[in-house]
Amino acid sequence: MARSLVRLAVLSLSCALLNALELLSLGKKYEGIQGDKIVLDCKFTLAPEDTGTLDIEWFLVAPDNQQADKPIIVYSGKSYPLGSPLQGRVDFVSPTPEDGDASIIISNLKASDSGSYQCKVKKLPGVRNDKVILNVYIKPANTRCYTEGRQEIGQDLSLKCNAKEGSSPLTYTWQKISGLEKLPPNAVADATGGTLNIKNASHEFSGTYRCTSKNRIGTDECLVILNVVPPANTAGIIAGAIIGTLLFLIVLGILIFFCCRKQKEKKYEKEIQHEIREDVAPPKSRTSTARSYIGSNIGSNHSSLGSLSPSNMDGYTKARYNHVPSEETERPSSQTPNYVPPKVAGPNLSRMGAIPVMIPAQSKDGSIV
Repeated sequence: MARSLVRLAVLSLSCALLNALELLSLGKKYEGIQGDKIVLDCKFTLAPEDTGTLDIEWFLVAPDNQQADKPIIVYSGKSYPLGSPLQGRVDFVSPTPEDGDASIIISNLKASDSGSYQCKVKKLPGVRNDKVILNVYIKPANTRCYTEGRQEIGQDLSLKCNAKEGSSPLTYTWQKISGLEKLPPNAVADATGGTLNIKNASHEFSGTYRCTSKNRIGTDECLVILNVVPPANTAGIIAGAIIGTLLFLIVLGILIFFCCRKQKEKKYEKEIQHEIREDVAPPKSRTSTARSYIGSNIGSNHSSLGSLSPSNMDGYTKARYNHVPSEETERPSSQTPNYVPPKVAGPNLSRMGAIPVMIPAQSKDGSIV
């Protein structure tokens, strides 16, 4: 009897669970393209016993447990988009989610929208939640083609291809679309690096090449023109460069020579303007005449003064050493008393041959000090 009652209780509970709130979309994975829009499904069914208020919540699941999940939109009788990275780009698909459709639509997808999203539906006593995964991919774009190496016969060169945008993995394929429309037989293509290596190029390799970049959601392409020509005359180029260099050095040397010569001429003219010719007699100065007179008198008496002692200096009168020729005695009668003789600087007197003279000093009693 007891066992029968237990079985009946388990059966009733199982039936209740089967009739409770259920989510229909479980564990889906979605792939979107940047710039497009996508719908994330979340549909549910309610049981008669689910009589509470319907609440729907969508979260952007944090990548690790150290961070909290970010709510992006909720519904409780009315939809409420929340401040999140999806602000202004997310909304419910159905205007009446209580009918069983809690799906959301995300517009203008970005690569940063990739991640795990959780849909949570609650109508007490029923509560269910489910996670979906969204991956947003970027189409290849801004693919650029170019060449590396000298486009000459017999040379090794490379054709390069690179997509500036595009989700990995990216693959590259090369085609020749002009001329023989076949890739060179010795060309080696790198599908992941986007390089087409060509060895021992010949004129037949010239033409237009197309590179196609591709990932799982799209393609992009670019063109490059290869023109293989005979090698340039390197000997003539080198000889021309040497001759040009020599001519430049010669012209530069001539310019430097004339510039130096011009500088020397300017310097010489400047020195001539300030030079005093030694063969021209300097103007006569009365001061220099007086000094010359004193010097001559002292020079003539130097020998006699050298033999005199201070005791017999009394024989010489003070007037003899104090007498300096008056300028008035040498002044011509035609000159006026207001005439002021020109002054000559000491360095100029030395250049004109003047001899410096030391005049003996005298004490008050007339003796030489």
